[in-house]
Amino acid sequence: MNIDPRQPTKDFLEGIDIHELLPQQEPFVMVGRLTYFDMTTIVTETEVESKNIFVDDMVFSASGLIENIAQTCAARIGYVNKYILKKGIQIGFIGAIRNLNICRFPSVGETIVTSVEILEEVFGMSLAKAVISCEGEVIVNAEMKIAIREGGND
Repeated sequence: MNIDPRQPTKDFLEGIDIHELLPQQEPFVMVGRLTYFDMTTIVTETEVESKNIFVDDMVFSASGLIENIAQTCAARIGYVNKYILKKGIQIGFIGAIRNLNICRFPSVGETIVTSVEILEEVFGMSLAKAVISCEGEVIVNAEMKIAIREGGND
């Protein structure tokens, strides 16, 4: 069965090892698995674990939440490069964070769902709107600019 990478099934996405899409490696991986992809939106799910380097006093810190958003963006770029453009992983950098609103910090054992919508892409820069929810409750909203290093790691 051939899968259209621009419209992948949930089963196909969940079968992807997230490490294949990210430039980061353990212990700095802040996303668990890919659950949705289209050309403008990506969704990841991540269980907050006590061994995570951004967990303090059994809660996922602001730094961890921001990195989770950035790595969800990176997973989108990695997916596009690997499955659509047939390229290697590219390195990205957080260019700016705007309108960050953290309503609460998730605890160890909770699963967060991170949805990133790309609002604009131009000249290697992406503007993304991110929402993190936990058990159906929105806990983080933010906008993030991501810069992609040209050339990447092809």
